[in-house]
Amino acid sequence: MVQSDYVNLSTLLVAPTSTSARATEFRPTITIDGTETRVLVEQTAAVNPETRLGDFVGRLDAAERAELDRALQIVFGLF
Repeated sequence: MVQSDYVNLSTLLVAPTSTSARATEFRPTITIDGTETRVLVEQTAAVNPETRLGDFVGRLDAAERAELDRALQIVFGLF
């Protein structure tokens, strides 16, 4: 989920993850259950959390959040 806690909507903004996606500067690498995974920031979409989300897998640490923030800036042109 890449949506701020301040945005209270019936949908959530999420970015899917992949263990096989090609590395780019806008796909930060995170670790989920010991597996390196890339966040596909360019595929961010609004989804219904009641029907489209799986189980909770964890939270990003500070360094991972910083990488995700940078990737969001690149993809959405927020310089």
